[in-house]
Amino acid sequence: MPSRTTHVRRRRVLFPHTRQCKMSTQLANNAEMANDTHNESLKDEPKIVELSDSDNDNDAARRIDPDSLPPWLHQATLALFHDEIETSTSESRKKTQTDCLPYLTGASLDDFDLNAHGIPRLRRQAHIDFLHATLSTLPAPYAALDASRPWLFYWAMAGLSTLGQDVARYKARLIATVRPLQNSTGGFGGGQGQLSHCACTYATALALACVGGLEIIDRKAMWHWLGTLKHPSGGFLMAAGAEQDIRGAYCALTLLTLLNLPLTLPPDSPSRSAGLQTFTDNLGAWISRCQTPDGGLSASPTNEPHGAYAFCGLACLSLLSAPHTSIPQSLDVPSLTAWLIYTQTAPEGGFAGRTNKLVDACYSHWVGGCFALLQAALPDLPRGHDVWNREALIRYLLACCQAPGKKGGMRDKPSVRADGYHTCYSLAGLSHAVNRYWYDGDGEVEEEGKAGRLTAAFRWRGERAGEGELRRWRVEEGDCVECVHPVFVIPFARVEEARVLFADGGFMDGIEEGMEKLSV
Repeated sequence: MPSRTTHVRRRRVLFPHTRQCKMSTQLANNAEMANDTHNESLKDEPKIVELSDSDNDNDAARRIDPDSLPPWLHQATLALFHDEIETSTSESRKKTQTDCLPYLTGASLDDFDLNAHGIPRLRRQAHIDFLHATLSTLPAPYAALDASRPWLFYWAMAGLSTLGQDVARYKARLIATVRPLQNSTGGFGGGQGQLSHCACTYATALALACVGGLEIIDRKAMWHWLGTLKHPSGGFLMAAGAEQDIRGAYCALTLLTLLNLPLTLPPDSPSRSAGLQTFTDNLGAWISRCQTPDGGLSASPTNEPHGAYAFCGLACLSLLSAPHTSIPQSLDVPSLTAWLIYTQTAPEGGFAGRTNKLVDACYSHWVGGCFALLQAALPDLPRGHDVWNREALIRYLLACCQAPGKKGGMRDKPSVRADGYHTCYSLAGLSHAVNRYWYDGDGEVEEEGKAGRLTAAFRWRGERAGEGELRRWRVEEGDCVECVHPVFVIPFARVEEARVLFADGGFMDGIEEGMEKLSV
């Protein structure tokens, strides 16, 4: 008996044209026009309401005037999105959307103080208290983070700074805590007696920068240690004998820049035997190989793209040179921009870290922070025009990610508890959304010092968005947070202090002569 052919309805999938897309002002204008057109088309139309399985359904979205909601939360819009193929992932996404919608539409906001637009206000003092508490005695389960102690310090210091708090009072305590983590061979371990690791060293340096304590770092040992992590292919290892990872490249260049270390590789760097002379040799080309066919960036060549790796790659290139030069030289910018845009979820409004994954508040920084860097790489896109939805992200962070009750803190999504990591990066994401950043490209970015130094990152500027913009995004001035440096993710003032502290370079006396002999 012949088999019967079953015809399956297939959804049309559109892929961006990589290497051929053109980004221009029209992209931003089209998004704005589409918003207006959508509002107008829904003005007099009957709303589509999905029937409930329960006669007692108390869906608050139906009780709220649809005109008070943004277009992506209208019932007519929500009815357009249905996943025909049920998987565990689609079920998780559906549950997450179900959890978020009552907060987004105002049905579950009884415990929040609302602004004039019906959006929860930033629970500033509660979050401040929460972050201070993360620097005190922690519960026993936190022992699992013993190898990540510097991150606990950074999340608290950066989060408090973003909330406008002066964390200098923690300087003595922080120095006393992290000094034993610094190894004589350079870098910091995650805990006492542990090997130096690029990520832990990055977190330690940024935490110290927040309190004004960078002077305790042994810069000469750091320079030598980073030289051992430089890989002949152009990238960086995360630690001695560890994986080569785009995070390592970003962390290493952050340290080289903030500490004003020479770009010349130390004489004992293994990469010298492969012909490399500087920390930046082959780096742009290596990052280019991390871009995937769909436009995203992966941890290393041939791996899956991820939002956090996209930020690390863009930030690394922005440290390497002026972003309007370094980013287009190494990446397909239109393809990457499209990939990042598609990670903003609907109807939640936040970002997912990977394709077809769940929204997560931490990606409000890891993905949301990419757009300022991309903006600097797109000179045809004027300042003030966006290719992402700021209002949607603000609503998600303030409505869905603030933990209710007295404890404060911010969370991944409504179904999970608040923690320091998500509090830090949610606040950073809010900063990306309510502030505008740009690269001051006037003049040349020069390498300073005989051995060469990285200076591009010191040309970034930031300011609060205009009053009209904040009103359009339905957020009030009192719910805004401080500007954070788009590359270092700490306050601009702390970055400038680091630049001034190490402006003279230092520690190269006697080394340069040896380097000259080595080159001969």
